[in-house]
Amino acid sequence: MEHSVAIDVARPWRTTALVASAVAVLELGVILVAGVALLAKPVAEQVKVTTSDPALAPAKLVTDRPERQEVKRPALPRAETSVLVLNGNGQTGAASEAADRVHGAGYIVGSVGNAPRSDYGRTVVMYRPGHEAEAKRLARDLKIRIIGPLDGLQVKQLLGAHLALVVGSS
Repeated sequence: MEHSVAIDVARPWRTTALVASAVAVLELGVILVAGVALLAKPVAEQVKVTTSDPALAPAKLVTDRPERQEVKRPALPRAETSVLVLNGNGQTGAASEAADRVHGAGYIVGSVGNAPRSDYGRTVVMYRPGHEAEAKRLARDLKIRIIGPLDGLQVKQLLGAHLALVVGSS
């Protein structure tokens, strides 16, 4: 007679799954380390060869602007540098006070007047072509931070002056 005996075998499937996963992760790690060890040196050598080829070097940026020339020492002494002082903030007497400071620093005050507009937020020293060094010196003497070429003014508006000092609200 045959008996069917139901054997209740508890299968530890969770443990088996965890062990199999751990073995797979370990194998993956070994494969990655071996792959890096075998391929790293040849790939690095090929990259060196490729990047040293001048035909593959990055192209230089070409602009239409000429390169900036180094600013030279001021050609004119303070006593020969003429400054047009303009009121650019609309406050009465601002240009006159600035002209006194310019004269006190040893410069010639060419003329005092109002700027074409009265909304300058900051005081600025502007220069005509060829007088950037004198402008930097004036700005340094008067502790002014903003220096630039003529902006909003034309050379003929300088009335022969080399520089323009436009007094702003601060």
